[in-house]
Amino acid sequence: MFDSYFAQGLGFVSYILAILCFIQKDDRHLKSMMILMNLNHALHFYLLNAVTSSLCCLFAAGRTAASIKTKEKWIAGLFIILTVLIGYLTVAQWTDYIAVLGSCLGTFALFCLTGIKMRWGILVGSCLWLINNILIGSLGGILLETTVIIINLTTIYKLHKHTSSTSI
Repeated sequence: MFDSYFAQGLGFVSYILAILCFIQKDDRHLKSMMILMNLNHALHFYLLNAVTSSLCCLFAAGRTAASIKTKEKWIAGLFIILTVLIGYLTVAQWTDYIAVLGSCLGTFALFCLTGIKMRWGILVGSCLWLINNILIGSLGGILLETTVIIINLTTIYKLHKHTSSTSI
């Protein structure tokens, strides 16, 4: 029972880290906070016995770190292929592929997009992770992705408003 409370508690820590992550207007700061969130969330999912989700989060931390250093499209492709391979090797049921798809979309967004477009890509990935978290029963994860979707939409709006006002 304590393990379950501890695992769910880590989900709420991820929730706090996600808020700090997605209020960032600077891409580099967003990605740095995302690394911490993904590492914590990997442990959270592992303790909930969601191995595929855990490995996707662990891998997401690595790909996010790499995306800070490079924007090479072939590296994004490599991470996407490896994420799909991880999914193929670890899925216990077809719904585990939702985390794999969400992770692949996040990889594409972080390596191939910037600014508002990057945040839209992350938003779609967040919707998939929300479905995954509902299926797994991750309370902090459900709250996390719901909040991330709202914060990300707000940040997209602010960035769009700022871009529109500077182009006049």
